[in-house]
Amino acid sequence: MKTRTHIRFLLGGQERRLDSVDTTLTVLDYLRDHARRTGTKEGCAEGDCGACTVVVVRPEGDSLRYQAINACIQLLATLDGSQLLTVEDLAGADGAMHAVQEAMVAENASQCGFCTPGFVMSLYALHQQTTAEPSLQEINDCFAGNLCRCTGYGPIIAAARRAIAQDDETNSEVTDVLARLQALADTRTLAVTGPDGSRFFAPATVDDLAALLAAHPAATILAGATDVGLWITKDLQRPDPIIYLGRVAGLGQVTETASALEIGAMATYSDAMAAIAAHYPDFGELIRRIGSRQIRNAGTIGGNVANGSPIGDTPPALIVAGATVTLRKGKTQRSMPLDEFFIAYGQQDRAPDEIVETITLPKPDPATRFACYKISKRFDQDISAVCGGFALRMAGQKIEAARIAFGGMAATPKRAAAAEAALTGQNWTEATLDRAVSALETDYSPIGDHRAGAAYRMTVAQNLLRKFFVETSDPTAKTRLVGHASAAHG
Repeated sequence: MKTRTHIRFLLGGQERRLDSVDTTLTVLDYLRDHARRTGTKEGCAEGDCGACTVVVVRPEGDSLRYQAINACIQLLATLDGSQLLTVEDLAGADGAMHAVQEAMVAENASQCGFCTPGFVMSLYALHQQTTAEPSLQEINDCFAGNLCRCTGYGPIIAAARRAIAQDDETNSEVTDVLARLQALADTRTLAVTGPDGSRFFAPATVDDLAALLAAHPAATILAGATDVGLWITKDLQRPDPIIYLGRVAGLGQVTETASALEIGAMATYSDAMAAIAAHYPDFGELIRRIGSRQIRNAGTIGGNVANGSPIGDTPPALIVAGATVTLRKGKTQRSMPLDEFFIAYGQQDRAPDEIVETITLPKPDPATRFACYKISKRFDQDISAVCGGFALRMAGQKIEAARIAFGGMAATPKRAAAAEAALTGQNWTEATLDRAVSALETDYSPIGDHRAGAAYRMTVAQNLLRKFFVETSDPTAKTRLVGHASAAHG
């Protein structure tokens, strides 16, 4: 295995080469404590407030992809081969403000200014990726992960509309950055050793990944860092070694076949959302509500599955859609229905040196009625109290097959076997619905915690099944309160 022991990336227009870096150093701490770029702020240190928002630029074919991320929970070593942009990089060579900054000033979109650099960078990412005038929903999505406590969002939204109309980046600048980033790409394994002896590995090939997992079966496998980052910033853990999947060729792809979507383990929510929404509009809307855009740009569906959290958002929808998970150990692969992957709390059917390689999501059967719902205290950017998925294959009014799964109701994402049995073979009527609603009390014994009480969770689960009945029985029923699509959630 050929290795490289230093991290290489562009900080603005300057190439940085870092040796012997603390393997748990966050991008935020690097910027403020090492690069002395203090425009990027620390607000929450857990990816919620957006004060630390920066933009990461990576090649995408013959162009560049600009994505806003939370610097506070992103590990610096994961930026190898990319460009990192902060608010200090936006000014022109003559010191003139960028169009985004000018718009924020013109619309009086800042007061105390603490949150402003984060808003500027989120808007800059939107500016770079958007040519048409964005809708209010697109602007709201852009800023959902940026919190302001004193300005009010009206002037900030006005600044977004003003800024998008201006284009001040030349093709030559894009071409230059693209060439420099392509020159940084290689197939060597990044093998960083920190001053304390801790290790960070980022292989570029599946074979090198397999070799590392075999040599370090107890390693922490890192995908988007939206969970591991919190272990570091909040629990002060120092995982060692870390094996990062982000450089492995092919793991970030979303491939559409005639019958399914093949979602690679490193495909982010942002990567997969449009493809999933095209076939499962409800599922696409659910993904839109997972964290903020910064979180969706980093977090992965594979990581959400591999983590095995009972309140993970994607497993209930994936399970009822009949998704399968493919695991890889060395050159050996095995697949299973996703609902069989979750064994018990914190336990999945995965060996220590085995990874989730792909999630296969079948395209929906035209005879199947599908819906999924997320209930949380806040509509956007909040962890689920209950998340439910429902799928019925119908022959007229008769239910040929039923699949129901909930998160937040048990120690794992779990199917409702008794409720499914009460539905299968029956006509889809209120009497059948009542029997299935009662059966949910056999399927689940939820616990109470700071997100929701046990009785509340059961009531919500039962009412979501009733909501599904109303929506599938009367398509004109108005049951969705908020959202930007016909499948928007309320």
